[in-house]
Amino acid sequence: MLTYPQIDPVIFSIGPLAVRWYGLTYMAGFLATWILGNYRAGRPERFQSPFNRAQFDDIMIWGIIGLILGARLGYVLFYKPLFYLEYPKEILAVWHGGMSFHGGLLGVLLALWLAGRKRKVDFLRALDFFAPLVPPGLFFGRIGNFINAELWGRHTDAAWGMVFPVPEAGPFPRHPSQLYEAFLEGLLLFAVLWVFSSRPRGRGAVCGLGLLGYGLLRLFAEFFREPDRHLGFIFGGVATMGMLLCLPMILMGALLLWRGRASTIPCPR
Repeated sequence: MLTYPQIDPVIFSIGPLAVRWYGLTYMAGFLATWILGNYRAGRPERFQSPFNRAQFDDIMIWGIIGLILGARLGYVLFYKPLFYLEYPKEILAVWHGGMSFHGGLLGVLLALWLAGRKRKVDFLRALDFFAPLVPPGLFFGRIGNFINAELWGRHTDAAWGMVFPVPEAGPFPRHPSQLYEAFLEGLLLFAVLWVFSSRPRGRGAVCGLGLLGYGLLRLFAEFFREPDRHLGFIFGGVATMGMLLCLPMILMGALLLWRGRASTIPCPR
């Protein structure tokens, strides 16, 4: 059994102001996305970028707003609607955790659609551009979950099991599923999408592979992750909410990848 590293979620505080690792990991994810996006935008012949760097910087702001609002509201609506209906002020307490990737994805999609419509940028080409930029944010977000000792895994006898220092996790070793997801949905998916997008691909193909890849990897990780206590297992005790939300992503991703397999015409700037 491995020892969970005791990391104070608060880096430092000045009066009522506290700087937390959770917020810092989100900032690291945004920074990684911005750096990689600028790199891709400056090489349109290689990455089929529909944006120049100035346009990317502008749309990045839209995407960040859509991500934060979508991730928080997605968690509120998908996972704990009754709790937040009773305690609506807690919706703003994002430092307690509670961000949904699926909600964040919907928020980003809406933001990109609005921004792209304003600039007359093809929606699927915009998604193809942004798809490889998502996994680094997922990587840092899962590291933040690990430091927060939240979203831990199921009980395990494996040598790398950890006892998480929160009463809800109990005294038994659990899978460090946050680290599994950081590797699978963060590092592995990023490498696959970056290499795949480095050659001309059909419209929607990169986005499709991103949706399909995330859906399959998250579905796999859900077998090691403890389901939310207030939801538990659903559909006869065999599935989790995370699994359920991955299914439409897998289907849509497979459809986009299949449709985009034939066309490899570079997109215009």
